[in-house]
Amino acid sequence: MLLLRTARFAASVVIGLGLAVGVAHAQDVPAPGTSARIDAIKKAGQLRVGVLSNPPWLIEDTTGSGEAWAGPAWTLSKEYAKRLGVKLVAVPVSHETKVPVLASNQVDLTISPLSVTKERQNVVDFVTYSKTSLCVFGRADNPKVANAKSVDDFNSPDVTIAYFTGGGEENWVKQRFPKATLRGVSSAGTAAPVEEIMARRSDVTPINRIPWIALNKKVKGLVALPQGNNCQDSTEAANEIGLAVDKNQPEFLKWLKSVSEPMLPALQKEEERIVETM
Repeated sequence: MLLLRTARFAASVVIGLGLAVGVAHAQDVPAPGTSARIDAIKKAGQLRVGVLSNPPWLIEDTTGSGEAWAGPAWTLSKEYAKRLGVKLVAVPVSHETKVPVLASNQVDLTISPLSVTKERQNVVDFVTYSKTSLCVFGRADNPKVANAKSVDDFNSPDVTIAYFTGGGEENWVKQRFPKATLRGVSSAGTAAPVEEIMARRSDVTPINRIPWIALNKKVKGLVALPQGNNCQDSTEAANEIGLAVDKNQPEFLKWLKSVSEPMLPALQKEEERIVETM
């Protein structure tokens, strides 16, 4: 029995080492001639990344002290540059140019956080490391909100749901709550129509999980669903977030993903830390 257990242990060690070596090899920079993009990056001595601030994933530091950029997207980009042995160069982009700059070869990656959509997937490939989703909030002293166990409870004719007309949440609200009383309002330059809730004209309204943290600190007496982790684990209207590369670069994309995947827990913790400071 002792010999059998020893043999099994030895076998498990060998298998474990094999898996570890496999992971390490997967993260190795592809050999010259494997990826034209990696070859070009190494020849230029720099990894060009398109940047546009979008907290908590990518934040610009305008104080002039320390690094100019921070956040999970920047941390991941630094790791790429380190492994490639090149300098990381930030290239400013706009909302209009952050995708087209890839096809025009002005950057190697766009690390300004992008949500994954079918339209974008037609022209770029993604390396995802986070997600965005929606919360639904209302006044804590509103019985319809206080007694709700889940977001499903708001799909009722006696619940009025406010949303910004023309906003990203409009279609979701109409599909998610077909039985509710819907109230479209003009955008006030805020993350959600808070005034509708505070004035009791509406019972609840949707908000992205990220700005919910800041709003909840600023405006007292609110509560959000889904419950748990202050709504940060919501899967409502969930959409993946990541960086983008131009199409038809399979080896480059494969390597980028092999580096990012082991880093996901650390990137998540960095995101959570930043969210708490917002």
